[in-house]
Amino acid sequence: MESESTVTTCYRHPKVESHVRCTRCDRYICPDCMREAAVGHQCPECVREGARSVRQARTAFGGQITAAPTVTYVLIALNVLAYLAEMVRPSVVDRFDMLGTVPPGYLPEGVAHGEWYRLLTGAFLHLPPTGGTFGILHIVMNMVSLWNIGRVVEMQLGRVRYLTLYLLSALGGSVLVLLIAPTTPTLGASGAIFGLGAAYYVMARRLGADMDAVNRFMAGLLLWLVISAWVTSWQGHLGGLLAGGLVTLAYAYAPRDSRRTLVQAGACLALLALLVILAMAKVAELTI
Repeated sequence: MESESTVTTCYRHPKVESHVRCTRCDRYICPDCMREAAVGHQCPECVREGARSVRQARTAFGGQITAAPTVTYVLIALNVLAYLAEMVRPSVVDRFDMLGTVPPGYLPEGVAHGEWYRLLTGAFLHLPPTGGTFGILHIVMNMVSLWNIGRVVEMQLGRVRYLTLYLLSALGGSVLVLLIAPTTPTLGASGAIFGLGAAYYVMARRLGADMDAVNRFMAGLLLWLVISAWVTSWQGHLGGLLAGGLVTLAYAYAPRDSRRTLVQAGACLALLALLVILAMAKVAELTI
């Protein structure tokens, strides 16, 4: 006498008969729930759980590998939008450029008078078409440089580390302007871009790249730093270069284990704290 066979059904669709088990959890699954696996099939829940447990690929500096330099595109867009705002309303420049303070007798304004936002907003403004030595070439040169250098640096660092580097470099440039030339209005992304240049050099050395082309690039960057002493804010360029170099040294030489992110974040926070302390000390001096 033959015993009646038990009908097995999909655990997600109890009305559907199934004879295939998930190779991971051993539950029965129907054709609609089957997901191809290395061996056999898995259920949707096990596929999602496996995706969460798979370690994401990282760059040599700990950042997540990205398919496109999205942050670079966004930064360029923000600079261009700020430039359009300047053309529509020229007062934007005087309201948001980097300015530490004004000489006695003028209406109080600048970082020393509570306008701390200028430390970053000035890095997204550029000379208007009819302004200064360069005019519209100011933003064109900076955006071309950001396009060329930023994409390379972002793909190596990942988005979060790259954005942190960019903002700290911009802040480093503004703080050095505040320390050395507080009454000189400055604007432009050059400080942040100099920081990216320093990052490019540090990363190339850490990765063991052919340094001939890299050294030529750095020689040109440093030459422009010297030339800029006569026509632009060399303080902003130098401050960005130093800040970017320090951040990238922390990125490049942090231990390559579970402590890496903590060390990198700690170094960035330490630099941020130093820049804030220097800025506050200078503001206190200017407001005595």
